[in-house]
Amino acid sequence: MISIGLNQRFHARYHVPCHAPSLNIMLDRFATKLLRPPVHAAARVLARAGASANGITLFGFAIGVGAALAIALGAYASGATLILLSRLCDALDGAVARQTQATDAGGFLDIALDFLFYASIPLAFAIASPADRALPAAALLAAFMGTSSSFLAFASLAAKRGMSNAALPDKSIYFLGGLTEATETLAVFLAMCLWPHYFAPISYGFALLCSITTASRIWWGWRAFQ
Repeated sequence: MISIGLNQRFHARYHVPCHAPSLNIMLDRFATKLLRPPVHAAARVLARAGASANGITLFGFAIGVGAALAIALGAYASGATLILLSRLCDALDGAVARQTQATDAGGFLDIALDFLFYASIPLAFAIASPADRALPAAALLAAFMGTSSSFLAFASLAAKRGMSNAALPDKSIYFLGGLTEATETLAVFLAMCLWPHYFAPISYGFALLCSITTASRIWWGWRAFQ
């Protein structure tokens, strides 16, 4: 769920009209640019200390599971704190990998566990109060299926065609953006923790944005792979 727009090489190679709407997302790109220097500095320290990227990935996922458990038990403030720590690890693992040795296995582990983490948070809110949250949580998880499947389907065919994203050359797969990416999802999860009584409208609203993201990715993919 990390944001990046289609680059100029994509437009040129697949004849996408220059007036087509961009998938660059301001919030996620701004956050990435803002956090990159301190994250890389911390990664250098961790790499020198012998930390492994895969270890950080697993540790961050464990913290994310802890966040889901805290939310399921109604400890929303603790859940928010653990979500932030988990996402910090998610930023650090890739940076540490680039400081040491990035591997396809590590990239696969990172992406797979990210999707599991994102699914665990709406589920945790539903467990905490199933009577009034089960349906909005289900709607949001269904929307996540749309963003995830369109993201991975595009990435798999992009790899088959030898496409790469010049804007994010260090990523394991081609990252295709949309309205709902990492920073936006993190902000929504924190809002749910801060205002759990508004879980339903937050979920339905974000599910709608996810649906727009899915539709735009399907449109871009259809145009690209004609």
